[in-house]
Amino acid sequence: MAKTPLSQKRFLFIFIGSWLLWATVHAYVLYSLGIQWQFAFADSGITNLLLCSACMLISNNLQYYLPKKERYWYILTISLFISVVVWLLVRYLLKLLPGTDVQYQNVLQQSFTIRYCVMFLVTAFMAVISVLWYAFEEKKKETQREHETSKLAREAELFKLRQQLQPHFLFNSLNSINALIGSKPAEARIMVQQLSSFLRSTLRKDENQWVALQEELEQLELYLGIEKVRFGNRLQPLVKTDADSLKLKLPALLLQPLVENAIKFGLYGTIGETIIEVHSSIINNQLVIAIINPFDSDSTPDEKGTGFGLQSVKRRLYLLFGRNDLVETEIQGSQFIVSVTIPQ
Repeated sequence: MAKTPLSQKRFLFIFIGSWLLWATVHAYVLYSLGIQWQFAFADSGITNLLLCSACMLISNNLQYYLPKKERYWYILTISLFISVVVWLLVRYLLKLLPGTDVQYQNVLQQSFTIRYCVMFLVTAFMAVISVLWYAFEEKKKETQREHETSKLAREAELFKLRQQLQPHFLFNSLNSINALIGSKPAEARIMVQQLSSFLRSTLRKDENQWVALQEELEQLELYLGIEKVRFGNRLQPLVKTDADSLKLKLPALLLQPLVENAIKFGLYGTIGETIIEVHSSIINNQLVIAIINPFDSDSTPDEKGTGFGLQSVKRRLYLLFGRNDLVETEIQGSQFIVSVTIPQ
């Protein structure tokens, strides 16, 4: 239920101040017509007190029933009805004032028509103001509900993307462990232990949407340890970081799928040592991370897989920042570079 306009202090002060000013002008006009001051103030007090009460009644009534666009005739009807009631009450009460002279009775009789016109205009104005107020409050609540719904949907999709990372990576790791069990059981055992440490660490981070780059790199080291068992000396990770960038924040587990892609395509079809580089820096107060792997168009397969890793990172950053330009890829000679920008 929306609050009434008069529940806002600023509006209440304007409302009270306007009525006091209007009541004073009302009394002054009667006094300038030769009416005794006691009758002028009594007339102003009774008339404006009833009119003020009517305006408050209208405002409160519209709190419970706000007409739609096609029913704005309701505003006209309620303004006509309430102004008639107020007019009749004012007419009855003013005639009961004791000791009124003939001049006051004449002025009173001649002013009933203009009094009603003024009462109708005031009540209609209050009705319109109240309708606009409540319509604005409803629109604000609707916008807030849409924002909250969008936020929940966005958080749900982000959670889904994060949860998809583990099965995707786990599938590859289990295949590697299966391949090692027969030929290299000791290495398979080491890989299982490291996989267990990595998964335990990711579970602890599931509640944290953001982590410092330092924490993300520690997590990445666990993953690279698993891949080192899988590929041996063929995999040579190289991490270069700007010391100031280590404290900056980024979404948790953002780098792992990108490094996984770099390893997948950097080591494909090669038998020698392969360097996978991870660089971090600060550019224009933003965290910029570059992941570099060797690239050979002749040996790189046409089948690129599902592209889940790169697409999931793009989607996560879009959901968080509403931008599609935060992930860029380029080929420089024999290197494939993925650059990720994280606004702070």
